Amino acid sequence: MVYFQNNVLLFVVLTIGTTFILSVLFNSILLKFSQTLGVRNQQNLQKEIRWNPQIKPSIGGISFFVIFLITFIIVNFIDHLLPLNYSSVKIIGIFVVCTIAFLMGLADDAYNTEPLLKFVAQLVCGLILYFSGTKINLFSNEALNFGLTIIWVIGLMNSINMLDNMDGITCIVSISILIFIIALTLNLNILLSPLPILSLGILGALLGFLVYNWHPAKMFMGDTGSQFLGAFLAVVGIDYCWNSNSLGSNSTFSINPILQGFISIALIFILPLTDTITVSFNRIKRGQSPFIGGKDHTTHHLFFRGITEKRIAILFSIIGCVSLFLALQLILNYELMWFIISIVFCAITFLSLYFNTIIKRK
Repeated sequence: MVYFQNNVLLFVVLTIGTTFILSVLFNSILLKFSQTLGVRNQQNLQKEIRWNPQIKPSIGGISFFVIFLITFIIVNFIDHLLPLNYSSVKIIGIFVVCTIAFLMGLADDAYNTEPLLKFVAQLVCGLILYFSGTKINLFSNEALNFGLTIIWVIGLMNSINMLDNMDGITCIVSISILIFIIALTLNLNILLSPLPILSLGILGALLGFLVYNWHPAKMFMGDTGSQFLGAFLAVVGIDYCWNSNSLGSNSTFSINPILQGFISIALIFILPLTDTITVSFNRIKRGQSPFIGGKDHTTHHLFFRGITEKRIAILFSIIGCVSLFLALQLILNYELMWFIISIVFCAITFLSLYFNTIIKRK
């Protein structure tokens, strides 16, 4: 273990490489033997407005959770060799929440559960995280911290689910967020901690899944994957974005911790937040429920402008890379210049994607 302490990059490469190979192999087996999970029956298909009309299995999320379990075992093994100084209650809470999210998503893919049941499960996830120690610590008023934590967890689980509307998009966005977590913890020399190690494993799982989810997709992640990812990304978002002021930096320029938390979240989660806010606002304006399916997402409107699905995925990759670079600069080496650039970048990205959905197309 001491060897890996001195060769952290080797540990990163081995972990991502191993989980990538496992993900490719596991998804190939699932694709061969499970062709029906997550496939809605014809009656449900008629009620839903789906972007991709082709019937394909939604099984990718199963590989995410299996590799999460394997990585969780590795975390516990490392903890016996090298104490990670992490609250056992907190890590157990994260494990329970990710398990609930996975099972709820699996049930939805298999049985098309009611929205109220999904909301209750998401609420339970938020409560477990808060009371096990994974919570937003921005305000002196704990009631505000509690409310924002619950809203964040429920909101992001739904946001990641809504973003899963085109081949490869949610996978690419999640990859960029996890790369940010790994890069940040590498710079702060805290990569050998439970959440960064789990992030390494899930990053490898996503890269392996992307082989089958890149356009034209052979499989989807389904609610099984999007709910699990939503829960896990909500966790890392709390520790490394909302509470980024507690991580320390080399900056000589101080910033209000509340403002830094909101800017960090806006940067790293710019794409899912923009898509969710845009779709919800437009649907409510039309008198529709924001929770129904539809071909009115930011990705869909880009396609209507003549951009191919592969190029949309590449565009979202570029936006993700720019946002993670700016977030790293903002947190690690804060300067007024990076703060201004970050705000301008968030504004341009949001307004560009939003106005593209309301400007009439030919």
